[in-house]
Amino acid sequence: HCNFEFDLCGWKQDENDDFDWNLRTSSTRIMGTGPATDHTLQDPSGHYIFIRSSFLQLPGQKARISSPVLSRRNKDCKILFYYHMYGAHIGSLIVYQRTTAKHEKILFNLTGNQGNFWQRKALILAGDGDEDFQVVFEGIAGKGPKDGIALDDLTLSRGC
Repeated sequence: HCNFEFDLCGWKQDENDDFDWNLRTSSTRIMGTGPATDHTLQDPSGHYIFIRSSFLQLPGQKARISSPVLSRRNKDCKILFYYHMYGAHIGSLIVYQRTTAKHEKILFNLTGNQGNFWQRKALILAGDGDEDFQVVFEGIAGKGPKDGIALDDLTLSRGC
């Protein structure tokens, strides 16, 4: 379980992307961007990870963060997470299952404004095939300088 209160807890910034997911709190947010509180503590001082469309990122640029490697032998392995995507020009959030040989399968793909609240999503991670795998969260920058995507409380089930 990662609530991002202290660090990225084993999740790693990908090398083959354009920018990074940032650890932050709502109390440090720029007005009008991101959630008013984190999901874990429901408090402005609580942490989450965030990408923001800005003048530094061009629309379509990607930020990726990946889980520790999970065994292909896993049964009943799921990931549960909370996301916040609010703004007129939000980009996309895509979740992949990536094998150690770098084959990627899309598990979840969402684009645009999803409302000003945290939403919960659970995805099944099938240990099919003969390779270990990771979960990858990819945020794609949108067109609005104030709009962003936040993630919190990434939890891998006991089956993982």
